[in-house]
Amino acid sequence: MMRKYFYFFLFPIFLLTVSAANAQLTQGTTKVGTTVAQFLKIGAGARSLGMGGTAAAIEGDVYSMYWNPGALARVEGDGAASFTHAAWLADINFDYAAAALSIGDFGVVGISVTSLGVPQDIVRTEDHPYGDGRVWDASDFALGVTYARALTDRFSIGASFKYIRQGIWNESAQGVAVDIGTIYTTQFNDLKIGASISNFGTKMRLQGPDLTFNNTPEGELGQGPQNIPAEYATDSYDLPLSFRLGLSMDIVKSELMRTTVAVDATHPNDNSEYINSGIEFGFRETFFARVGYKSLFMPNSEEGLTWGAGVNAAVSSSTMIKVDYAFASYGRLENVQYVSLTVTY
Repeated sequence: MMRKYFYFFLFPIFLLTVSAANAQLTQGTTKVGTTVAQFLKIGAGARSLGMGGTAAAIEGDVYSMYWNPGALARVEGDGAASFTHAAWLADINFDYAAAALSIGDFGVVGISVTSLGVPQDIVRTEDHPYGDGRVWDASDFALGVTYARALTDRFSIGASFKYIRQGIWNESAQGVAVDIGTIYTTQFNDLKIGASISNFGTKMRLQGPDLTFNNTPEGELGQGPQNIPAEYATDSYDLPLSFRLGLSMDIVKSELMRTTVAVDATHPNDNSEYINSGIEFGFRETFFARVGYKSLFMPNSEEGLTWGAGVNAAVSSSTMIKVDYAFASYGRLENVQYVSLTVTY
């Protein structure tokens, strides 16, 4: 029975890989720039990001809430809490915090918060190019609640429900979304297969006081209706939906060393298909080195090489602190560095 699950997940991965290669050859038109809440596409967790953003089939990590909610069912110990910070492009700050708690046979529950902030700046107009005395900023926020459960010792499922808000100056847009994921451990050297759908939800549209005004429909004062409340119409846009399939396996595993390889294939609704790949080297499950490559087969991508490192320190018999670092190259743009702090208990 489980062998059928293996082929069920492996075949779509093969098709998506072929589709990604074909997209690279055809260089077709994409839908870049047609979705909102782009901050939802920024990965979470320095470990996964150091491995090139490959985490759909990585288990035991609290950051599964972002990559694949189904894998959260296999979180280490009784739970974990973690925080990631990144000095994102253009001096933008990105933060992600998450906590998970195992509640026995019922499963694992978790909560996550994503925040992105644009530095405050002055308002410039044609008449006041150096500022008119006002300031503006922009911020993005998402709050997620996750539930995951292991149906067998090899198969797990999970889902996340998210509230999303974007704001710029006095305008804001809101929406809700759901992530769904599964992970299956095969009998072939414990090869893991993960699949997830992220950001399936409502459209979002900007609204706010700066879009309202009084209007004279006839265009002439003193005739017809005067000062009719009106509003500039803004369009509604989809969320950045993505379908992710992943494989991971420990090709070397002993008390001294562990080597894990992983690959993810992603199909977004606003760009071409692409593949991420990565590898992690662990020494006594205490020191770690990672390297990966992002967005393979994506045309005109500035993403590429990633690398990182980490260390685990036992505080007590049941508590461990993990510190991870990741570096991601963005080509002609600035490089991005991530730092994560995780406590497992």
